[in-house]
Amino acid sequence: MWSDPIADMLTRVRNAASVRRRQVSIPSSKLKVGIAKVLLEEGYISGYDVVEDTKQGVLRIDLKYGPRGEEIIHKIKRVSHSGCRVYKKTKDLPQVLDGLGIAIVSTSKGVFSDRVCREQNVSGELLCTVY
Repeated sequence: MWSDPIADMLTRVRNAASVRRRQVSIPSSKLKVGIAKVLLEEGYISGYDVVEDTKQGVLRIDLKYGPRGEEIIHKIKRVSHSGCRVYKKTKDLPQVLDGLGIAIVSTSKGVFSDRVCREQNVSGELLCTVY
C-alpha cells in the first residue's frame, strides 16, 4: 500500500518521461483520472484511457514528446503531501514559470488547472506543479 498514491503517479510519469517511454500504466482512481484530464487539456500528454480489470482499473497515459524527441514534461512536482496539505485561495495560486507551466488544483467542483480556477473563481488543494 502506498502512503501517497498521487506522488506515486507523478513519479511514474516523471520516470517514464525521462527514459522516453511512450506509455505509462498506473492504478486508477477518480483523482488520478482528473489529473490526467488536466494534463491532456493543457497539452502535456497526448492521451489517456482507463482499462477496467478485476481490481480498481488501470490508467494508461500516452506521453507526448516534441518533434525532435524532447520532453514536454520537464518537471512535475508534488506540492501538497499527505502529511502537510496545501490549500490556496484563487488569488494566491502560483504562476508557475510566469504562466509557462501549470498548477493542478483539486476543488469542490473537480480537478482543474490554475488558469481554469482563476476563470471560475474556485480555490482548493494545490496538488502539483508541471512545466
